[in-house]
Amino acid sequence: MLKFFADRGGTFTDIVALTNNQSIIDRLSHYTERFFIVPLFKEEWLIVYKLLSENPEQYADAVIQGIRDIIGLSAHEALPYQTIEVVKMGTTVATNALLERRGDRVVLLITKGFKDALKIGYQNRPNIFARQIILPTMLYEQVIEVDERYDAQGNELIPVNIEQIKQDLQTAYNTGIRSCAIVFMHSDRYPKHEQQVAEIAQEIGFTQISISHQVSPLMKLVSRGDTTVVDAYLTPILRRYVNQVSSHLSHVKLMFMKSDGGLTDAAKFQGKDSILSGPAGGIVGAVQTSKRAGFDLIITFDMGGTSTDVAHFKGEYERQLDSEIAGARMRVPVLAINTIAAGGGSILFFDGSSYRVGPESAGSNPGPASYRRGGPLTVTDANVMLGKIQPQYFPVVFGSKGKLPLDKEIVIQKFTQLAKDIASVTGNYQTPEQVASGFISIAVENMANAIKKISLQRGYDVSQYALCCFGGAGGQVACLIADTLGMKKIFLHPFAGVLSAYGMGLADVRATKVIGVEQPLNQTLIPQLQQLMAFLKIEARKELDQEEIHLKEELVNKLNLKYEGTNSILTIDFNIDVAVIKEQFENEHRLRYGFIQTEKPLIIESISVEVIQKMDTPEEPVIMRQRSLDEKPQPVEVVQMFTAEKWHNTPVYIREDLQPGDSLNGAAIIIEKISTIVVEPNWKAKLTERNHLILERLI
Repeated sequence: MLKFFADRGGTFTDIVALTNNQSIIDRLSHYTERFFIVPLFKEEWLIVYKLLSENPEQYADAVIQGIRDIIGLSAHEALPYQTIEVVKMGTTVATNALLERRGDRVVLLITKGFKDALKIGYQNRPNIFARQIILPTMLYEQVIEVDERYDAQGNELIPVNIEQIKQDLQTAYNTGIRSCAIVFMHSDRYPKHEQQVAEIAQEIGFTQISISHQVSPLMKLVSRGDTTVVDAYLTPILRRYVNQVSSHLSHVKLMFMKSDGGLTDAAKFQGKDSILSGPAGGIVGAVQTSKRAGFDLIITFDMGGTSTDVAHFKGEYERQLDSEIAGARMRVPVLAINTIAAGGGSILFFDGSSYRVGPESAGSNPGPASYRRGGPLTVTDANVMLGKIQPQYFPVVFGSKGKLPLDKEIVIQKFTQLAKDIASVTGNYQTPEQVASGFISIAVENMANAIKKISLQRGYDVSQYALCCFGGAGGQVACLIADTLGMKKIFLHPFAGVLSAYGMGLADVRATKVIGVEQPLNQTLIPQLQQLMAFLKIEARKELDQEEIHLKEELVNKLNLKYEGTNSILTIDFNIDVAVIKEQFENEHRLRYGFIQTEKPLIIESISVEVIQKMDTPEEPVIMRQRSLDEKPQPVEVVQMFTAEKWHNTPVYIREDLQPGDSLNGAAIIIEKISTIVVEPNWKAKLTERNHLILERLI
């Protein structure tokens, strides 16, 4: 049988396959430059494969093509569903649609008098000194104001005018709109009017009807409304993509990664749950592999070509209820991921007085200067200039015909010219390698600041954490990031380059339900909360796979608490003893903000129930040492690398040649099939029996 775990990214699609089929392994063994094969237990193998996400001349969908390539099928042959047990995947389809504003046409139905409420928003000023405020583009095309109203106590003030709604919705439908978002005042508690209007929309023929009390049953009209509009805007796009994949995988179990780090059945995958689908797989992969390596406190660091994602883990996944992504406010639980525009493709500038790195990216076309497409200098080029990227070990896929190595000569020319330009302006001459090193320092500082935002600024001492590094470019700067933050250990998994895809196979099925409460915390409220949680548990279980009820189940009950008169909530474990809840809240508040306000009562804003279905996940093999303990690994060559303000004679090792117990002192370069790892001076790299690479600071 075959299991496939896939992450469909914006540029590349990563696929990890688990199989016990010897004939597949025998065939793929002839193509080791394309397929990375790892033996597991009990005659099982793990296959790693990467291909372009968009290649319309060759295939319609990258995931399906990847499955075909691994099985060995031509384009016209049907996939053998009898041999495929499951396909688990994450996708950036909805994320890209939101970023590029190419979702479905949406009509918004909102309480009369609040037509512009979502456009006005909360009047936030992210850049307080900006003289011109540029508002994000609204996702809805039309607005229908509905003359209806409940008050905050549930009294019906104005009933819905059924005939008027029919007429207005029909008019919108006749313009070609097929998706609607329904958002009424106080409907999180009193949803009758929304239900009435949804029935009318269904009768008229709208194919996507997103109703706010179902999408986000919480107070705050603006956030609830935005979440509902996002769902209406993206779900049709997502549904078409899911149907396209499903059409090739009939009778195959297909699951998708949600933004909260849990898997769900393809039929239940919605737009509001899809925004962080790909990055969430990376967080799950980082956490699960780190726990297997013995690390319980980790900072995840995923550096790609255009952006870097970081997250904090201290025993459980951190989620946030309120988030803003691409100008759209969301009020659904998502993993707390901090993303910055810094990656291997970030463009390097000298603005006349200072160095700048990004946020602009060279992308994949033209790409960095070394890609032979006339691109600008980037972080990747700086590492080429410093010798941290050696062109002879990089894929030979560049140039107009895609058959040339990285161009180091153009990098040297451009940095030499840049050094002269800087000297002519500042009078301070630096060598080309010093200029490149300066830009790397700026990039490292930017990425370290992103980590500080989710750790130090929230009261966590990162020196006690391990840096779990993954993504294509992360290994090149991992030691520098750790040095900046005072971290002493770095963890690199053998599948670090495809950890988002591998994470799909390590994830559990999760269903989370949230409901607003907005009542003061006291002991008499506990029985009511228990009743609500019992109801939410039943609702969450409906979203789980009923065919897998034999799997172990885990239940997580949470309270979202805040001080009266404030907006900032903290998520706390539920307990039947109010004193324990208060103690938890105060400990967390003191850690986060440095003070507590004992005179203020606590308000329960909302509660959440998460039901987790524990899935079977692939085991990782223990590898045996073949060489004697006193026999050290031999480098394939010694190269020049510039770091710590001087050139170093740096040995280059192939990761596959290393064996458990091998230890390498920096400076050193370790080459993997899908990434490069730089071991800086004062760092040591050691390989464990599970093929985990652990980097430790020597002093």
